[in-house]
Amino acid sequence: MSASQKKVLILFAHPSQNRSEINVPLFNASKGFDHVTTVDLYAEYPNFRIDIDKEQRRLRDHDVIVFMFPLYWYSTPSLLKEWQDLVLEYGFAYGSEGKALVGKKFLCALTAGGSESSYRKEGFNHFTIRQLLQPLEQMTELTGMEFLAPFALFGAGTATEEQRITKHLTNWRRVLVAIAENKLDYDVASKLSKLNHSLDLVITE
Repeated sequence: MSASQKKVLILFAHPSQNRSEINVPLFNASKGFDHVTTVDLYAEYPNFRIDIDKEQRRLRDHDVIVFMFPLYWYSTPSLLKEWQDLVLEYGFAYGSEGKALVGKKFLCALTAGGSESSYRKEGFNHFTIRQLLQPLEQMTELTGMEFLAPFALFGAGTATEEQRITKHLTNWRRVLVAIAENKLDYDVASKLSKLNHSLDLVITE
């Protein structure tokens, strides 16, 4: 790995992995890259006893932070919220002395059960996915990180039968390669509604 290559930290949170058809394969597809560190939070902290110092070291050592999770009740699974509450503490992530995360990039790689059309004002869920992620976007604002559009798969329950998973995994690995090769346009990525909506606009050749 070159000195200029951005290091990616993927924090994976899925409390029911034996029922996962997409998130576990997506997490596994993230492995094998020199610049990517993958962490299964539920495997590492089954009792929710998070090692704050260890997690803060991980954050310091990486440039791009990824929350990978299924959207549960319009939010993250509980362990990922616990991780935020404990790890992103005053004096480390925010406050006059809390500058550890300034300049880092942040994005969510998530799945949602509803169709994409249901995530809009007129739809069943009334809000877009970016609107529902605004607490996380504000987290990045407070900590000095840059929020990128989510890498999202909708209609997760029918993705297998509709044969959409392989393409999704391929596109995710394409994103990870683009980060490694410094070919991801972060300015464009921060403005999209969904990162994988327009990969050809985000990835420069």
